[in-house]
Amino acid sequence: MTTTTRPQQRPDCAHFSSGPCAKRPGWSPEALAKAFLGRSHRAKEGKARLKLAIDKTKALLGLPADYICAIVPASDTGAFELAMWSMLGARGVDALAWESFGEGWVTDMTKQLKLSDIRVIKAPYGELPDLSTVDFSRDVLFTSNGTTSGVRVPDYNWIPANRAGLTFADATSAAFAQPIDWSKIDVLTFSWQKVLGSEAAHGMLVLSPRAVERLETYSPPWPLPKIFRLTKGGKLNRAIFEGETINTPSMLALEDYLDALAWADRVGGRSGLMARADANAKVLYDWVERTPWIASLAVEPKTRSNTSVCLKFTDPAIAALPLEAQAAFAKSVSGLLEKEGVAMDAGYYRDAPPGLRIWTGSTVETRDVELLVPWIEWAYAEARASLAKAA
Repeated sequence: MTTTTRPQQRPDCAHFSSGPCAKRPGWSPEALAKAFLGRSHRAKEGKARLKLAIDKTKALLGLPADYICAIVPASDTGAFELAMWSMLGARGVDALAWESFGEGWVTDMTKQLKLSDIRVIKAPYGELPDLSTVDFSRDVLFTSNGTTSGVRVPDYNWIPANRAGLTFADATSAAFAQPIDWSKIDVLTFSWQKVLGSEAAHGMLVLSPRAVERLETYSPPWPLPKIFRLTKGGKLNRAIFEGETINTPSMLALEDYLDALAWADRVGGRSGLMARADANAKVLYDWVERTPWIASLAVEPKTRSNTSVCLKFTDPAIAALPLEAQAAFAKSVSGLLEKEGVAMDAGYYRDAPPGLRIWTGSTVETRDVELLVPWIEWAYAEARASLAKAA
C-alpha cells in the first residue's frame, strides 16, 4: 500500500548516486591516514602501494593468472578510450548500444576514430540488443551493465570461448557486483568510484593474452596521446601493469581504493559484494512488483541490474503527459527525496526516459534501501497531488 503520510524513519546514509557512489559503511577520512603523500609515486614505497592495489584487484576479481591489470588515467572513460584508440581498426567492429554510454562509444568510433567497418546493434532503453546477431569474427564492444538504463547482460554465454575478434567490456558498474566469465573477455574496464565507492579519476584496465597480442602486433593508423600508450618498442610496457603509471596518480585516491579493497575482503570478498548488491536490488524489485504505478525500466527480469536500478512511472495519468511534463514529474519526486535528505542524486540520467535511478551497489546498506521505499511512496503521492491541483 502506498504511503501518503510522511515516514518517521530515514536511511542512515542517503547517498544513492550512481557515480560517484556511496562510501563503504563506516568510512571516515581517518581511513586515509597512511596515504603516501608529498612523495614521488615512483619512489619504492609509492610503487609498492600501486602494485598492492593491482594485486588485490586481481585477487578480488578472480582474474586468471595470465590476465594483467593496470591503473590508468581518467576513470572508466579513460580506460575504455585507451583500449579503443590502441586496439581498434585491426578488424571490423560490432558495437552494442542500449543506453547512453554505449552510444557514446559508438560516437567515438564513428566521429573520432572514423572507423570504416562498424556495425551498430541497438536496442531502446530497457531492452538488450539481439545478442545472437553478434559476429565474433569481428571485435565486439558492449557495456556489461547499462548504468543509465538499468539493463545488464544476464551472462556471458552468448560469447564463444573460441573467437577471432576481441571482446571489449565496459564493466564500470558491474565489476565486483556481477559475475564475469573471464574466458569470454579480452578487455575489461572499470573505475574506483562505482561498486567499491572509492574516489574518482582513475580507471582500471584488464587485458587477456589475446589483447596483449593485439597490442604487440598491430599499430593503429592514428596518433596516440601519451596517456594511451601501452607499448614500448613494439612490446607491451609491462611496468605499467606492475605498479608504474602512465602519468601521475593521486596517492590519496589510491589509499581510498586500498581501504575499499580491504573492506571488500572483510565482507566476504567477491561473493560477499555480489550478495550485498543482490539483496539491495531485491528490496526495490520486490516493491515494484507489488506497486501498480511504477515499474522497472528493464523489461526482462533476467536483465535487471543489481547496481543501477532504473524505474519508470506507469501511472496512466503520468504516462499520458507530454514527455516534458513526465520529466518534470520525475524531477519533482527526486527533488522531494533530496529536499527531505533521504535520497541524494536519485534522478534519472539526462538521456534516459523520465523516472528514478537508485544505486544499490555493494557499499549501500540493505536497511537504507528498505527505509527509502516508503519515502518514494510519500514523494510520489505528494507530486501526484500537486499535479492534480494544477490540472
